[in-house]
Amino acid sequence: MNLQFTKMHGAGNDYVYVDCFAQPVPERIAELARAISDRHRGVGADGLILICPSDQADAEMRMFNADGTPSEMCGNGIRCVAKYVHDHGIARSNPLHISSGGKTYPLELFTHQGLVEQVRVDMGEPILSAPLIPTTLTGFNTRSGSSEPASPVINVPLSVGDTTYEVTCVSMGNPHCVTFVETVTDAMVHQAGPQIETDAHFPRRTNVEFVELLGPNEVRQRTWERGSGETQACGTGASAVCVAGVLTGRTERQLAVHLRGGDLQLEWNDTDNHVTMTGPATEVFSGQWRMP
Repeated sequence: MNLQFTKMHGAGNDYVYVDCFAQPVPERIAELARAISDRHRGVGADGLILICPSDQADAEMRMFNADGTPSEMCGNGIRCVAKYVHDHGIARSNPLHISSGGKTYPLELFTHQGLVEQVRVDMGEPILSAPLIPTTLTGFNTRSGSSEPASPVINVPLSVGDTTYEVTCVSMGNPHCVTFVETVTDAMVHQAGPQIETDAHFPRRTNVEFVELLGPNEVRQRTWERGSGETQACGTGASAVCVAGVLTGRTERQLAVHLRGGDLQLEWNDTDNHVTMTGPATEVFSGQWRMP
């Protein structure tokens, strides 16, 4: 049996997409995700995304990291799902509604010559309660000098080896640990990143964002993603960075986020408390994967 797939990316955050409207949901998904994501022996990707029928939305996104573990949400991935659903004629409404991790997200499509080029996603409200992120970090807010345990977790010290980072924790449907630094280095991302991902304070592990502040409306971000390593971009991470920037007093609510694979535009609306993210979605190629 051959599995039909399409390779897509959002700002360089690339996944293998499987249209489960046109073919059955594959078996042994975790094993498939690991094999097909392998950049030397497979197609090569940050993970696997299944585009499935849904009773509550135009489609459901089921996302799996490169290590085969499932994830609740992917901001770049869901933009690509919306592009696929529109461009391949599964649904043509605008906005589209895509479900993921038990939530439904509205997506506004920006098209050129009938094809989607940019997508704006309503990412919903950030989750700031420590138990719901989840994280067991409490500590004390190092900037406010609060005498109460920090919840939400804002500017809380986290020791990694001989280095202590000030971290702010946010969930955008999946957990994020954000730290602002003067200069992001490879050592931070590739050494501290995996240590923070698996730190005992994060019972479901966490994504980790290292962020350089360029101005009140502009940052540069690198992300160590839970289950995938460093990726070219992370949409939920950029959303978490926007929230963390406001919470720590570093940025305003509208933010341009520069990632290794491209730029995303974020806004944390003070009226409805929702975060919106706008960015590209690109289809690269399609092919067949021979199933064992």
